[in-house]
Amino acid sequence: MAGILFYCPNILESPVLPEEESYHCVKVLRTQEGEMVTVTDGRGFFYHCELVQAHPKQCIVAIRHQAETAVNRLFTLHIAFAPTKQMDRNEWFLEKGTEIGIDRFTPLLCRYSERKEIKVERLRKIVVSAMKQSMQAHLPEVETMVPFEALVNRPFQGRKFIAHCHDLPKKELAHTYQKGENALILIGPEGDFSEEEVAQAIEQGFEPVSIGETRLRSETAALVSMHTIHVINNIIQ
Repeated sequence: MAGILFYCPNILESPVLPEEESYHCVKVLRTQEGEMVTVTDGRGFFYHCELVQAHPKQCIVAIRHQAETAVNRLFTLHIAFAPTKQMDRNEWFLEKGTEIGIDRFTPLLCRYSERKEIKVERLRKIVVSAMKQSMQAHLPEVETMVPFEALVNRPFQGRKFIAHCHDLPKKELAHTYQKGENALILIGPEGDFSEEEVAQAIEQGFEPVSIGETRLRSETAALVSMHTIHVINNIIQ
């Protein structure tokens, strides 16, 4: 089934597609027993499998070939973002961010956050769908919401950036980030980070940056910062 990818996180231990995946395979795509399907575990592997039991609630597959995907980037990318009030905008960012390539999303609870809670399971479903649609084998991690102070005090092996709009000294992300470096980028809410939050982040080693001359929506800023990191890493030197 060219161009169709299924997700089964524990395929090596239990080669049974989850119910939602099974329904799509049998009822939507009308896959028959004996046909070949491509499955990923989200950990970097594709599995070419034979469908041995076609059931809308429980498809059983047999692995015929296992292939590990090549590592196509030598850096890790982590975006911590304050979710907007409109969930469709958050979902849009996670979908597009997954398609571009990212390792971790962290919803961030800030002083001026519009949204104080988030249904992380819904976001994880969005990420799984985007991974499958873009035919990738690496599933980004989606964390539960983390308070700002807890996030900035975490250890991180790489460059740490905080993007803000205050009239304070900062560099352009595109001019300070170097190819191949791991990156953690903090993106604030529509009301921006407070000056106290910016100062706290700087104390913990975060570098204040700008990602453009215009004022961007939070989800746009997050996506632009991701794209900037990818563009720099794709430049041939």
